[in-house]
Amino acid sequence: MVIKCTSFGINGIDGYPVEVEAAMQTGLPAFDLVGLPDAAVKESRDRVKSAMRNCGLRLPSAHFIFNLAPADIKKEGPVYDLPILVNLMALSGYLRANVSSLAFIGEVSLSGGVRGVNGVLPMTIKAHECGIKRIFVPEQNAAEAAVVEGIEVIAVNNILQLLNILNGEIEAQPVVPKKEDKQKLKGFIPDFSQVKGQYEAKRAMEIAAAGGHNILLIGPPGSGKSMLAKRLPSILPDMTFEEMIETTKIHSISGNLLGEGLITTRPFRSPHHSVTAVGLGGGGTGTIRPGEVSLAHNGVLFLDELPEFSRSVLEVLRQPIEDGQITISRAGQNCTFPCTITVAAAMNPCPCGYFGDPNHACTCSQGKIHRYLSKVSGPLLDRFDIHVEVPAVKFDELRSSEESESSADIKKRVDAARAVQQERYKGTATTCNAKINAGQFEKFCVIDKDAENTLRNSFDSLGMTARAYDRVLKVSRTIADLEKSEVIRTEHVLEAIQYRSLDRKYWNR
Repeated sequence: MVIKCTSFGINGIDGYPVEVEAAMQTGLPAFDLVGLPDAAVKESRDRVKSAMRNCGLRLPSAHFIFNLAPADIKKEGPVYDLPILVNLMALSGYLRANVSSLAFIGEVSLSGGVRGVNGVLPMTIKAHECGIKRIFVPEQNAAEAAVVEGIEVIAVNNILQLLNILNGEIEAQPVVPKKEDKQKLKGFIPDFSQVKGQYEAKRAMEIAAAGGHNILLIGPPGSGKSMLAKRLPSILPDMTFEEMIETTKIHSISGNLLGEGLITTRPFRSPHHSVTAVGLGGGGTGTIRPGEVSLAHNGVLFLDELPEFSRSVLEVLRQPIEDGQITISRAGQNCTFPCTITVAAAMNPCPCGYFGDPNHACTCSQGKIHRYLSKVSGPLLDRFDIHVEVPAVKFDELRSSEESESSADIKKRVDAARAVQQERYKGTATTCNAKINAGQFEKFCVIDKDAENTLRNSFDSLGMTARAYDRVLKVSRTIADLEKSEVIRTEHVLEAIQYRSLDRKYWNR
């Protein structure tokens, strides 16, 4: 007799079905696992047998064979403990129900408890696509699985509870999706109303949010660069449901969601400058995992002290910034992770941090400054649409009782500009001004004659690259949208040019 049930594996950010088959034969006691299992899957044998014994369930003396199909894909992790256990209980005569139409995901402890695993959300989505009506998941993963509509999610705490539910002795209670708990947000919330002064920098942040532009903040230590960057997510447009699902899938695979449900706020990731290329871009041994660039998907990736990052690590960003996805290839495995992000970075103008500061003397030589700036390549700098100087805040501004504009007020203007862009790019793959491709400039970036002459003069005098020219035009388009102007005018171009500090002052090509 062959017993079957369904489980799932992970490839990239998507799940794939795995049929768990089990058969019992007469002969010497044995427990064989086939279907290309890795070490963690093979160890299921000892975990499952111990769990059954410690729960008072005796195993018959027989030869058990388990197959994980399809057999040509490597199976990894403890996620298959629960389906293996279910089949084993059926073969041992403890389970009377037919489980062929059910799905099971979870790790089993030696005492019979069921532990959470990574990637439950994409697995549940795949189960729904495969027509499965009921899936059993660990209690720790129930909240994330429950966001998928059209499938009944049953939370399992231990194997005896599972056995009683399957045998009909306990009525299963499907998990209800978690509602966002507003009380959890009572702590400190970064808001632009908490930022004193820095009006030019806040204007630049508003433009970056309105057009989806990458922004580089340049200024001395303590000027508020990190403070500004941490408040960028508070003025970005609200996430759509599709963005919430995709972002949650990535964090589910990474193991960041145990006990949590749908991610409803845009992520903010700030890796330390000692991060490796694998940590930033993704990869690793065994299963390929998403890196920081993907964990920030649909949110903000903040790189503080940009020149302190390894140059080879920073170069990992160049293609993902352009394409909105990163493909990682390993022997026998190829995964693509989405990474549609707004990159915010901060750096000092020189090693001591005080070049150009009127209140502190810079102690760096020209050669030292040039070597410091050269740690960040020109092509990477060109991918930042906005370079803005953040001067030190004056004492009078810090002590001022004047109320700064809140994030909510800034967000209203950002939302209005994004609504204009959504209407403009309807029916195309472009989502915001920062994503305009070369073939769309003439159609969507209509510029008057005076503004064109201004842009031409700036291109020659600043020695802009073609990519820098594109960036200025895109930022000009966003400024015009904020001003509710269909045509890009001279003042829009002039303001956009002011946000190319490294072209004007520091960067010597």
